[in-house]
Order: sequence, then structure tokens, then C-alpha cells
Amino acid sequence: ERVLELARRLSRGEALGTQEDEEEEEGEMCQRHREPLELFCKEDGALLCAICRESRAHRAHAVLPLPEAARDFEEQIQAGLQTLKDERDKLLELREAEMRRIW
Repeated sequence: ERVLELARRLSRGEALGTQEDEEEEEGEMCQRHREPLELFCKEDGALLCAICRESRAHRAHAVLPLPEAARDFEEQIQAGLQTLKDERDKLLELREAEMRRIW
């Protein structure tokens, strides 16, 4: 996301190295509390700061540290990717068999 945002700014001729850029480098911040977003709420699929975590809205929810949530999602994506690769291989084999049958 950061690379795309920098590319957009460059294409619009905007200057880089502003205070906003420095804040983005430190990590995303909670809009409400100006605290770093370090947690992930599994029920809501939302990034949370420590203060939001203790709010009524998320207190009873399962919350993970951001790196752990990222690993979980990466594992899910890799598993889905492997499934798609396996299905693609099967389809290619069927296509090849059908092409041989037609010839």
C-alpha cells in the first residue's frame, strides 16, 4: 500500500518526505485515539489500538497481535493458493486428455 501511495504522489507531482510520510513509516495509527494499531479483532476483521481493545465493542471478542493475525491470513492464503494450483493441474490434465482424444 505504501509503495502504491508513494507512486500516486509522485505521479501527481507531490513532494515526498512530509510529516505525514514519517507518521506512516511508524505504522498505522488509530483515528480516534492516535495510538498504534497493533491488534486485530477476528470477529469484526478490524485493526485495533490498545484503547479500542478495551472498549465495549471489542472487549468480548477474540483479538490477536497483528503479526500473529498476519501469519494466520498468510497460511490461509497459501492453503487456498495450493488448492487452486491443484485444481488447475487437474484441469490441464483433463484438457490434455481431451485434446489427445480429439486428435
